[in-house]
Amino acid sequence: MKLKQISVFLENRKGRLKNAIHALSEEGVNIRALSIADTSEFGILRMIVSDPEAARKALEKKNFVVRVNDVIAVEVPDEPGGLDGILGVLTERDINVEYIYAFVEKKGEKAVVVIRTEDVDEGIRALEDAGIPVLSSEDIYIL
Repeated sequence: MKLKQISVFLENRKGRLKNAIHALSEEGVNIRALSIADTSEFGILRMIVSDPEAARKALEKKNFVVRVNDVIAVEVPDEPGGLDGILGVLTERDINVEYIYAFVEKKGEKAVVVIRTEDVDEGIRALEDAGIPVLSSEDIYIL
């Protein structure tokens, strides 16, 4: 149950983030989660959106460099040690986590976390083998 994530390369210039978000707004694409990692010259905007293909096309039409990647979304107990347990499962199976970010909202008593691993399929198998529910794109939009 992979999710599609949109990654956008942004020059670190005034208005570039606004322009990217506006391109999605114009196409009616809803942003469910986002993260920005930056340096002094550029940033990478990572997003889970309602329609990854429409988002890709809208951003490329505005001359943004876009990649679509597979990521994993899991429910994490919203308590001390909740994320530690999830990461422990991946570490035990020797699966490297490249990055992670969380959703703003909660689903019940759990938070939702997006994880990118070097091998997404192996990450999903490890989590499911440990009884950790991996969310589908349908689950994300019902939240």
